[in-house]
Amino acid sequence: MDLTLTPIGHIRSSIKTLDSAPKMEDEPGAVRAIVEITPEFASSLNGLKPGMALELFTWFHLSDRSVTHVHPRGDKSRPKRGVFSTRSPQRPNPIGLHRVTLVSIEGARLEVEPLEALDNTPVIDIKPVPQTDPDQR
Repeated sequence: MDLTLTPIGHIRSSIKTLDSAPKMEDEPGAVRAIVEITPEFASSLNGLKPGMALELFTWFHLSDRSVTHVHPRGDKSRPKRGVFSTRSPQRPNPIGLHRVTLVSIEGARLEVEPLEALDNTPVIDIKPVPQTDPDQR
């Protein structure tokens, strides 16, 4: 089976290195960032509004696919666990899931926060967080 993954955009962030990146969006160091959507997908942003909660799916392009066990949260005092029991970006298929708030939208640029992804991380999908109001689905 052939699978193709085509990014719909990229992250523009002040986080430049893996060492400086927080492990999750709710840790200190997560920043306000820009999601730049490629032109062919820009019309797909119709319906998004500032204040909405979104889930961004990213491809951790700098991940080491050979890693199968990690110290949770990078804390070496904790025993290693399998990557599928953690949110570590080090995993065989390194898809990141980030819950953010849409701060603003201008054309094909979304300003979001908080986001712990590195600058230039590929974005593979965007989904609104389900609302209790069925008209917002």
